[in-house]
Amino acid sequence: MGYRLSKIYTRTGDAGETGLADGRRVTKDHPRIEAMGEVDTLNSQLGLLLAELAEQEALWPGLSEILEVLLPCQHRLFDLGGELAMPEYQALQAPEIARLEQAIDAWNEEVGPLKNFILPGGSRLLAQAHVCRSFARSAERRCQHLNAVEPLRGECLAYLNRLSDLLFVAARLIAKRQQIGEVLWQAARPET
Repeated sequence: MGYRLSKIYTRTGDAGETGLADGRRVTKDHPRIEAMGEVDTLNSQLGLLLAELAEQEALWPGLSEILEVLLPCQHRLFDLGGELAMPEYQALQAPEIARLEQAIDAWNEEVGPLKNFILPGGSRLLAQAHVCRSFARSAERRCQHLNAVEPLRGECLAYLNRLSDLLFVAARLIAKRQQIGEVLWQAARPET
């Protein structure tokens, strides 16, 4: 890849516009830039989750499988960012979506059916998995918004959808493997 940054600031964005890899200039609140920003935020949050999984892995060996499945996701999110920055570039492929689906199916079988709504929490690691899940949903919404203006490839949208599902099941699996009770939602009780 020939794109390397030799200078971090260029001053070309000071007036509220930024450049895409194809040479177009767009406003910094353009749906494409918003989508790129949400994918970047998700990737940063996922980096934090991966770091915490790596720290906990020595104490809880069952976390290594989760780490192995999630590690490539950071790279695929960077690929997705590339597709958003360079509309002609195509990096995400259907086998990656199938890989996520296989992990979801295997992990979901291990944790069993969901009987109650669960809340983010129980441990810092569990909560961070849910933070990543919610950022994946936000990135998906931004990409859907962009898709309404400038169509995206289906693989991009499907990947974010599956990733958020994977992160939800990963949070449940972390709880099970660390033997932490999930925080169950308790409905408000009407006053009598």
